[in-house]
This record gives sequence, C-alpha cells and structure tokens, in this order.
Amino acid sequence: MAATFNRAARRQFSRFRYFSTNPQYDVVVIGGGPGGYVAAIKAAQLGLRAACVEGRGTLGGTCLNVGCIPSKALLHNSHLYHEATHEFAARGIKLSGVELDLDAMMVAKKKSVTQLTGGVEFLLKKNKVDYLKGWATISGQNSVSVAMNDGTSKSLDTKNVIIATGSESTPLPGVETDEVNVLSSTGALELTQVPGSFLVVGGGVIGLEMGSVWSRLGSNVEVVEFLDRILPGMDDEIAKETQKILKKQGLAFTMKTAVKSAVIQDGQVHVTMEARDGSKTETKVYDKVLVAIGRRPYTQGLGLENVGIEMAGRQVKTDDHWRTNFSNIYAIGDVTTGAMLAHKAEEEGIAVVEIIAGKAGHVNYNAIPGVIYTFPEVASVGKTEEELKAAGIKYNKGKFGMGANSRAKTVDQSVGFVKVLSDAETDRILGAHIIAANAGEMIAEGVIAIEYGASSEDLARTCHAHPTLSEAFKEACMATYDKPIHA
Repeated sequence: MAATFNRAARRQFSRFRYFSTNPQYDVVVIGGGPGGYVAAIKAAQLGLRAACVEGRGTLGGTCLNVGCIPSKALLHNSHLYHEATHEFAARGIKLSGVELDLDAMMVAKKKSVTQLTGGVEFLLKKNKVDYLKGWATISGQNSVSVAMNDGTSKSLDTKNVIIATGSESTPLPGVETDEVNVLSSTGALELTQVPGSFLVVGGGVIGLEMGSVWSRLGSNVEVVEFLDRILPGMDDEIAKETQKILKKQGLAFTMKTAVKSAVIQDGQVHVTMEARDGSKTETKVYDKVLVAIGRRPYTQGLGLENVGIEMAGRQVKTDDHWRTNFSNIYAIGDVTTGAMLAHKAEEEGIAVVEIIAGKAGHVNYNAIPGVIYTFPEVASVGKTEEELKAAGIKYNKGKFGMGANSRAKTVDQSVGFVKVLSDAETDRILGAHIIAANAGEMIAEGVIAIEYGASSEDLARTCHAHPTLSEAFKEACMATYDKPIHA
C-alpha cells in the first residue's frame, strides 16, 4: 500500500515539476538545431532539468528546415529525374513522356521536412525537455529572457547555458540577396520554375550541391569561384577530380574570378565579374543567381554583450571544453570554431552536457567526416595529403578506382576512387577520401578506423561482403600497406 502511494506521489511530483511556472533549470539551450536539440535531449537523459529555446517555430535549425534535409530531398529526386531522362535507355528501360513536376517535387521535399521537425519535437516531449518557441537573450550569467512568439515573455533561471544558435549565409559585398532573383541557399530550395541560366557564386559544398540540382532539372549552370580550385580545405586530388566529373555533367566553371555587383533588369540579373588579377572585367546576364560563399556564426540579439562574453571575430570564443569566459556558459556548433557541420554540433552538444553532468565529454575532431551529396558523392575524414606534407609527416598512400569494383561496374556507377593515407612508420590510418556513388556511407569505415587507431592492414585483412562498393575501401587499404588484388 505504501509502495503504491509512493509511486503515485512521485508521478504527481514529476508532473508538477515539469509544468512549474518558474523552475530553475540545470541547462537552458539556446537554439533548436542539431547541436541544440541533441544537447537538450542528452541533458534530460542524464537527469538534468533542461529547456530548449528556438525562435524559428520549428526545430531542427538550418539543417532540417532550409539546409541539409530539404537539399538532400531535391538532390535525390533530381537525380532520379536525370536518370530517367538520360540513363534509363542504356539500362534497358525505355520510357516515353517523362515530365518534370517541380511542384510535386517541392511537396515531397516539404513533407520530409515536416515529418522530421515534428519528430524532433516529439523527442523533446518524450524526454521531458521544456520547449519554448521564442527568441532568447542572455540577461545574466544565470538568466535567459525569452520573447515568446505568441507575444508574451518569460524569464528562465538556469545553472548553465549552452549557446547553439548556428549560422547564416554570408552576404557578398555589392550583391543584395532578395530571394527572388538573387538567392541564398534558402531561396535556391524554393524556386517554382527551372531557371534557364543559373549562376552559382562559390565553389563550396552548398554551391556544388545546389548547382547539381538545377543542372539535372535543366538549367545551364555556371560556377564562379574566387580561388583557383573548388572545395577549399578538401584533399586537392579529390577536388580536382570532382571538378572534372561535374564539368562532364554539364556544370561550367569560371575560376580566379570575383563577382563585383549584381543588378536586376527586366527580371534578369546582370552580373559584373572581374578576374582576380584585374586583367579582365565583364558583365553576364542570368535568370537566377545563388550566393554561396560560405556561412557565418549567428549571434544577433543574443545579448552576449550583456554579460561580456568574449568573441573571436564573429565566433563565440571558447576553451577546449567549449566554455566561454564564464564557466557555466558554453558555445557549440557553427557559432564557435571548427567545421560547420550538423554532426559536429551534435557531438559537441553531447560532450558539453556530459561535462555539465560531471562526466568526461570529448570530441575527436580528427574523426569528423565531411560529405558532399553531388553524384557521385564526395566524402572525407582525417588529414589531407596537403596537411600531412605541411606538417612534415611521412605517409603511405593507397588508391583504388571504382572502375575496378565489381558492384560499381554492374550498376554503372564506376566513376571515382578511394584514397587512404597512413603513417609511414606505424601504418595507422590518418585520412580517407572517397569519390563514389555511396561515399557518404562508405566513409564511416574510415571514421571508425581513425577513432580506434586502426592500421590500413587491419582494414585490408577485414572481410568485406562481395559484391559491394565497400570492397573498394578494402582494396585501397591493401594498396596502402602492400598491393591490391583487383588492380
């Protein structure tokens, strides 16, 4: 009888605590993107009272709402359309009357976003995280003010604050983005017609992915890049090969060129470009222009100055444990240093919460993969050849072409290769770089290898199913420490 009463009392207390009007939180997370909502859920799982504040009105941040997820929906479906119109006949499939229904494609994209954002909200509720729809301001070292979207306001008392407000598109001086003719990545995901001509300013991940989508759907796409290469920061050999592949697919590239201005006239965009060395200036006309020169931390309205949080330029300055100059205020993800990747933010969010809970939170930045969802995909983890050379580290390189992989041949996806880099003395894998149809999944093998300190011989002697694309990774490892069998 007493046990029954105690269980009922605990349930009643739990409900009271969850709906308390002015609780003290252990953690208030500002931002409901991948880093923020994951941190809030993990905090609740560790027994901490947590709140997540997000002003967008839907969870998932840029990634889920206007970034990673909707772009992958368009990339996948545009690839299917391109296959149907350009490749099916060679595979023995004859079609007639294939048409693009862009409206339906956009509906499918929106459906996936709606389902996933709703799923995240369910997870917060399931884990008893208080979700506040509004814009947060840090009003004190232990207080956060929230301007709720319904017009009310709330003040939150908290022991710890995690800043996870993400990033925004970097503007280009001289070019005003209106999301109608001159677009950010957000506008490029919402076009209602396929542009006849489409200029992408910036040869990074976002530019190449969006350029691939609209090229497959019928646009004449040109990529203009200020540098002499695309994909800065990626392995140079991978970047060069990717550019060759995309060029064969129809994308045009103008390198070492700066965009100086964009003027809208009669519904078209007149873009003035200048060669980096100043030798040439010209004006070209496009139907749409995408500005994709990168992203920058978003800290607008956070009130960082209210408590004197130190900054490093636009980034929130943190130590090796993601602490700001206040021991109870942390920053993770795009708003601080490191690669702007959703999965990197997630790992940091979990690590910070573990530290707050008295555990040893840690992130291995050498084992953070990056993926570009063009076709074929491009994936990388660990060190590039250029980084190893600059550091004076002696290394072995093994490379295996997808053209020698039986699964890739049978499905006519034999473009690309796998490259593995290992320490010349210990054979420990230092980096892996892939261009392949399924590179985003294959790279996980390299991530695990780096995380656990595996050698190229370890993976080469690990049995891989046949026929699979992943056998190319095994063969590349064989080539790294000895010789491959099938090349």
